[in-house]
Amino acid sequence: MSARDLIRELQQKEREVAELRRRLREWERKFGAAEKRDDILFTTISGRPVKPLYTPLDIEGLDYEHDLGLPGEYPFARGPYRTMYRTKLWTMRQFAGFGTAAESNRRFQYLLEHGQTGLSVAFDFPTLMGYDSDQPRAEGEVGRCGVAISSLEDMESLFDGIPLDKVSVSMTINGPAIMLYCFLLATAEKQGVPFERVRGTIQNDILKEYMAQHAWIFPPEPALKIITDIFEWSSKRAPKFNTISISGYHIREAGATAVQELAYTLKNGFTYVEKGIERGLDVDDFAPRLSFFFDVHNDFFEEVAKFRAARRIWARHMNERYGAKREESWRLRTHAQTAGVSLVAQQPENNIVRVAYQALAAVLGGTQSLHTNSMDETLALPTEEAVRIALRTQQILAYETGVANTADPLAGSYFVEHLTNAMEEAAEDIFEEIDRIGGVVRGIETGYFQRQIAASAQRFQEEVERGARLIVGVNAFTEGNEESEIEVLKIGPECEIGQRRRLAALRKRRDSKRVAATLARLGDAARQGENVMEPMLDAVRAYATLGELREALVNVYAEFHEPVSF
Repeated sequence: MSARDLIRELQQKEREVAELRRRLREWERKFGAAEKRDDILFTTISGRPVKPLYTPLDIEGLDYEHDLGLPGEYPFARGPYRTMYRTKLWTMRQFAGFGTAAESNRRFQYLLEHGQTGLSVAFDFPTLMGYDSDQPRAEGEVGRCGVAISSLEDMESLFDGIPLDKVSVSMTINGPAIMLYCFLLATAEKQGVPFERVRGTIQNDILKEYMAQHAWIFPPEPALKIITDIFEWSSKRAPKFNTISISGYHIREAGATAVQELAYTLKNGFTYVEKGIERGLDVDDFAPRLSFFFDVHNDFFEEVAKFRAARRIWARHMNERYGAKREESWRLRTHAQTAGVSLVAQQPENNIVRVAYQALAAVLGGTQSLHTNSMDETLALPTEEAVRIALRTQQILAYETGVANTADPLAGSYFVEHLTNAMEEAAEDIFEEIDRIGGVVRGIETGYFQRQIAASAQRFQEEVERGARLIVGVNAFTEGNEESEIEVLKIGPECEIGQRRRLAALRKRRDSKRVAATLARLGDAARQGENVMEPMLDAVRAYATLGELREALVNVYAEFHEPVSF
């Protein structure tokens, strides 16, 4: 093309843009002042104003190759893999676990028989805190909100008959993640499965625990040291296992906006990368096994844009800031879960509809794995019937709607591309703010994140209470008696009684001298700053309990106490 032709083309484009601007002004003059409905906020859930119309003017600076590209190619905005769901559907991974390991094993077998393709383990609160089921602080909580796991014996029972080289296992565990990871590895070992063939994920994201969920044990620095130990060991011994699932889910559930979830989660991820590099690890040796976990809330387009922006931000920072060379290090892979916080007790059947729309947003956003919540989770642990409906929701989405037929079908939407750009820009602003206060750990120590999340939660709740944001069946479209007579799952005291008996029997028959020796070695390794994975595995093989492993490390690292933030 000659210079003259190029000039003519540019002039023609300028005329087209000018004409579009003129037509848009005319449209706004005629219709922009029209009276708006007063039964809805014209903002995203995050509070970002939504205009009545989006046009090419809203994405004028978008460069296709730089900002979008093709699926499976840098910067991965259109998806982490080239053919996406045409080659392999997302993993349908229902979150499950209650009562004893044997009871949860039966639920796992049920889910696998009904078409689930991966397992996701929910632990009870004593396990989340690293306590044995017979510890006084565990009283009344054993098996209530997840499965009770206090030893290798429990983990063996949990996965009895489930081959760990064929079924991918995700475990939502953070403070004691290294202990449960070692329980899983030792169980695989007993099944004859080499560590190299074990697939799955441990959440292992302690930074978001300090920000949101509060299931921690150690102070930030030793907790980060343990996580880096896991990175280092697993890069050589368990290369197919995702050693961390950097989680925005609990940040969002605590009240954060979509933008805060995006920014805080990715900033936590960058902090873990920095810790690995400080250890002397090559970023390309451990970054490919970092995965993510995002919430999917009710604001459909904002959620789709969040996933797309997350991939682009991660790719650019890993490439440009951290010097990763491998495509696998740039590629953000994520699990998603529909928003538990969006489920309500009033008219609970409506939760099925909420979950379906949220699942659609996750798939259109390009998730690799998905959990759909059950309609009764706001009342109790889900029943088998409710879990089946939640799983069928994913299967209908996958096989009946056509959304899996093409990659990133919403690409090019003026609204979606504008939102994606806006969320990326807002996240970068938050990154700068966190850097100004001294980084993530400093923000945790000063209560910065807790205050920001609480403020967002308060804003949302105030909108609901004054009727500015409508929740069907709660503050709108109510029918008087909103409760539904649906069956709920109840966990009785027999679970705790049985767990106590099993632990007592285990302690009697194991080799107590071997247990003591391995625990002493674990404590020595921690004191000397060594990688604690191997001594932890040795203690687990000796059937040291979760609480004993916790105590061995607490004696060295101490416990974390949250700062007063309000």
